[in-house]
Amino acid sequence: MIDLFQGVSDYCRLVVPEAHKLPIAVVGAGGIVDGQHLPAYKLAGLEVVGITDVNLDRAREVAARHGIPCVYPRLDELLADERVRVVDIAVPVAYQPPIFRAAVAAGKNILAQKPFTTEPETARELAALASEAGVVAAVNQQLRFDEGIAAAHRMVELGWLGELTTFTLSVNAFTDWTQWNWAQAMERLEIMVHSIHYHDTVRWFMGEPSSVYAVAGRVPGQFPVGETRTTSSYRFPDGSSALVYANHMNPGGDNTAEFRIEGTRGAIRGTLGLMYDYPDGRPDTLEVTSTVVGTDGWVPYPVTQRWFPHAFIGTMGSVLEGIATGSSPRSAVNDNVKTVELVAALYRSMESNEVVHLERTSRVE
Repeated sequence: MIDLFQGVSDYCRLVVPEAHKLPIAVVGAGGIVDGQHLPAYKLAGLEVVGITDVNLDRAREVAARHGIPCVYPRLDELLADERVRVVDIAVPVAYQPPIFRAAVAAGKNILAQKPFTTEPETARELAALASEAGVVAAVNQQLRFDEGIAAAHRMVELGWLGELTTFTLSVNAFTDWTQWNWAQAMERLEIMVHSIHYHDTVRWFMGEPSSVYAVAGRVPGQFPVGETRTTSSYRFPDGSSALVYANHMNPGGDNTAEFRIEGTRGAIRGTLGLMYDYPDGRPDTLEVTSTVVGTDGWVPYPVTQRWFPHAFIGTMGSVLEGIATGSSPRSAVNDNVKTVELVAALYRSMESNEVVHLERTSRVE
């Protein structure tokens, strides 16, 4: 089985070639930048030349901790720096579109935190601006680079499961929402901030659904005003289906995060290790059974890296690869427009208590 998994392991390697490396500047100095972006970039040997934030004291503190040489007093100074080739936009969604527009106008390539906007119309506008300007732009949907998920996707690409029939993902965890003040007043919360990763992943595996239905819930007295529990179901044109359940108010202390992908010739089952002890987590688990490659039952795939921080190498590395080779990043803005549209459809269903039908029918390859 070691030989069987070699091609899968190669696909999951998170290494940025020296020829692809370019200077990066970061907009935002919050916890995700401090704890995940910058450690990942250090692991990959990437050069971060500067950082800025509305809280300059916080920016200076983060810069000192990570050896970043420049703290820009203002965004326009960062964008005017000719050394900067890629801008990592890592601020709450409400502030992203104007920063994205300014970065495009300055000719900078972009990695934007998810979601890069809440509105499909704005998503289409920003994607068009980047395309017209010839800049490479991607969204930081790092779950596509998490080793367990990426390995599963490669197995599907190789045909080990035959035709896909269903994708299910279930998360039970307790999330301390008080650590993000900006989330308190968000009326659209759980799907927009967290499960957007899962819904983007469903699209990556299954393509575009023909219809979706979503319901949401809250816990009395909870910190944020938005939803903290969601159940979302999908139907696809070929009759396949998907289900995503996310509960962030689990009172039992028994966190779980499991996914299962089934096809006509096999199945994959696994866990998302991050959600068992967020934000430290543990490695994912992944097992596959397939009549295509003759696994003779369930066989474990050896996951060695983690969603946090390793997958952040993948999203930035994909942007750098796109600049160097002209390839499209795995989480390109043009593709992520469809994720924003999907999230909007889920909220329409949630608010109307009706199935929402979508026009697109193509399966993502």
